Amino acid sequence: MSAAVAVVGAGAWGTALAQVLARDGREVVLWAREAELVGAINDDRRNPLFLPGIELAPSIRATGDLAEAATAPVILLVTPAQHLSATIAALPDVAGRDLVLCAKGIEAGTLRLMGEVARDGAPGAALAVLSGPTFAAEVATGLPTAVTLACSGGEKQWDRLAPLVAGPAFRPYYSDDIVGAEIGGAVKNVLAIACGVVDGLQLGQNARAALISRGFAEMLRFGLAMGARAETLAGLSGLGDLVLTCSSVASRNYSLGKALGEGQSADAVLAARNSVAEGAHTAPVLASLAAAKGVAMPIVAAVVTLLDGGAPAREVVAWLLARPLRAEQGG
Repeated sequence: MSAAVAVVGAGAWGTALAQVLARDGREVVLWAREAELVGAINDDRRNPLFLPGIELAPSIRATGDLAEAATAPVILLVTPAQHLSATIAALPDVAGRDLVLCAKGIEAGTLRLMGEVARDGAPGAALAVLSGPTFAAEVATGLPTAVTLACSGGEKQWDRLAPLVAGPAFRPYYSDDIVGAEIGGAVKNVLAIACGVVDGLQLGQNARAALISRGFAEMLRFGLAMGARAETLAGLSGLGDLVLTCSSVASRNYSLGKALGEGQSADAVLAARNSVAEGAHTAPVLASLAAAKGVAMPIVAAVVTLLDGGAPAREVVAWLLARPLRAEQGG
């Protein structure tokens, strides 16, 4: 008999979600690519690579067999955004199952949002997006967290998924705006890099607050051009996630930006990590898609320049500060 729910991707976020779902003894199958990680989870109740120090629930069962994970009626996809297409292609037929997308990004080359990737790869599945202000370690230890659960199948799908996801300290809120939930999660990763740069350059809290505000204006312009709703972007999966990831070195994207502000190169920082800073991959793709839509995103463009090594951080900040004066709204 298959488990009620599977989590595909045993990074920090996937493991934390498995921990939430495994409350009250519910069996959760957690797929991991690394054989040694499968063994560590099953034998030691630990994920030493991505979520060290957390004792995992006994009802979490790790597997390296993707087909086994895919037998569950509800599958959470938590692989990095740039690997989502290949992961879905490797799944057996998942028609009629709920696929909950938990990756945050835009696919390089195709400029597709994760929902588009999933619809193309698994057209018969019922899609949902789970996104919001979440640090994996806090979720795994049971600290209070609220997220957006956007359901393409409307309230009927919500009624299936919400009881599965919700817990005493993990509260989902309903939306049917899939695009809005996805865009907030993708754009905030890039803006978090910019806020980290502000920290690395020691430019102060005023500068960080201004960048968050102007970054949200960019997110809103882009989201509306993509068909998202403003209220979604002002909610947990947009503004909420933006505030969290732009405020702490616990964010991989923020810490990358801080290192850039301190003079390190993006290549050196990323090479030293075993986890993915999604914003580094999303930034150039987001800039291309924004240009195609005619949306001005100067902060995103500045992050692309920094990641490419096109100019030092102080020079890029000076360029942003020297932009033409204009009205706050719409510019």
